[in-house]
Amino acid sequence: MSSLNNLEIFLVAPPGLEPVLADEARAAGFATPTAGPGGVTTHGGWDEVWRANLTLRGATRVLVRLGSFRAFHLAQLDKRARKFPWGDFLRPDTPVRVEAVCKRSKIYHHKAAAQRIETAIREELGALVSKDAALVLKVRIDDNLVTISLDSSGESLHKRGYKTATGKAPMRETLAALFLKAAGYDGREAVLDPMCGSGTFLIEAAEMSVGLLPGRARDFAFQQLASFDANAFAKMKAAAKVDVTSSTPRFFGSDRNAGAIANSQQNAEAAGVALLTVFTEATISDLQRPDTRPGLVIVNPPYGGRIGNKKLLFALYGTLGKVLAERFAGWRVAIITSDGGLAKATGLPFLPPGPPVDHGGTKVKLYQTDTLP
Repeated sequence: MSSLNNLEIFLVAPPGLEPVLADEARAAGFATPTAGPGGVTTHGGWDEVWRANLTLRGATRVLVRLGSFRAFHLAQLDKRARKFPWGDFLRPDTPVRVEAVCKRSKIYHHKAAAQRIETAIREELGALVSKDAALVLKVRIDDNLVTISLDSSGESLHKRGYKTATGKAPMRETLAALFLKAAGYDGREAVLDPMCGSGTFLIEAAEMSVGLLPGRARDFAFQQLASFDANAFAKMKAAAKVDVTSSTPRFFGSDRNAGAIANSQQNAEAAGVALLTVFTEATISDLQRPDTRPGLVIVNPPYGGRIGNKKLLFALYGTLGKVLAERFAGWRVAIITSDGGLAKATGLPFLPPGPPVDHGGTKVKLYQTDTLP
């Protein structure tokens, strides 16, 4: 059983980017973050669960391991679930739902397993069980070991709580933040996205630069738990208040689509970083180098999987590479694409690409350069 002061906390990450999230958690002072398949494990009390949700830009959600026990058949699962200290974690007045998976176990029917645990919670704690509940218990029965975790986030953490306008195939904020970190962005340099869509890369980069917390504008499932202390959490949020009124723009977005520019401006305004960003309607050929010290160009161009005809895309990537090589000496370039041939079509001197990462069902890789000559 997990100690309430030393909970096992699992930070869910997009497969392929677990080490980048581990680096972020380490830099943020979380205890010995260890990357593994699908995420990062760390330890701490409930305040660290709150802090992970509130401050980590790359985590998709934060799961808390509550405890585990062996069960070889449903009657045993029922008996042991009734002895589990649900009241340490759950409140009787808050609805909950249970999701179960079974692997290599004598209990193989996940719906029956979920049902037994729901019954135990309902009858022992008096809590309402509802399929629409925001609070989710995740039960994994693997090799007859029943492990019970709680999803402390609720909605996926890429939902920052302010974005209102998105275009086609938007990149999730959590994924954009991890790609920025993987590309070496540390919050200090200028960032330019020549196909900015709804502005995700630039808004994430701007927030990182001034220390705006990713979770500042939303609610979390942990606020409905028995362990939640509203005053302590309010203090945690207040300690990170930042002033963006006197900053100069360092985040530049352009797009040939006027609607994308309007979306980006609207989202930057909602996020509170409009003063840090400049969005311009422009084609790749018209792209201008900003009057700042060299920084990072990061772009998620179409790759033909869902948007755009691939033959036309080779010409687009070729133009992009030519413009960057001619006008952006001293800058680094990071391109996210599913097609190595398209990356090669830029003619840019890419380092070996990063691991494949799932982006909306398509495997993409990060291709990046050193400083351009």
